[in-house]
Amino acid sequence: MEQTYIMIKPDAVQRGLIGEIVARIEKRGLKISAMRMNLMSEESAKEHYREHAEKPFFKSLIDYVTSGPSVSMVVEGKDAIAIMRAVNGATDPVNATPGTIRGDFAIETGRNVVHASDSPESASREISIHFKDAEIINYTKIDEVCLYE
Repeated sequence: MEQTYIMIKPDAVQRGLIGEIVARIEKRGLKISAMRMNLMSEESAKEHYREHAEKPFFKSLIDYVTSGPSVSMVVEGKDAIAIMRAVNGATDPVNATPGTIRGDFAIETGRNVVHASDSPESASREISIHFKDAEIINYTKIDEVCLYE
């Protein structure tokens, strides 16, 4: 099974959307293998978003993501990366389809509620920033027989 990193960003936490977002992930059939609420350190935020380090919005992105609590998760399932990217919707909420998390709850890119890894390499790197191996629980959900051929 594929793993991906998901973050419920500070704007979503402040708006009380944690339960709604987690419910959408679980209702889709994906498994949450690790989850933690924390205040992300500046060091972790800079490592997480390092590919944007030279972009003009980098400082405001780091300031924002460290401004309040966020929820980090490892989400697992067949094609989990592609599925979560679809569940989240387009990065720019203006282009996000209604029914997606961003399409239903976000207005601006800078406050787009959620983050999801965009590739297996990014997922592995991001998971290692936010979780130790021992914090990721390997278990089988009872409904997996209904989800996978």
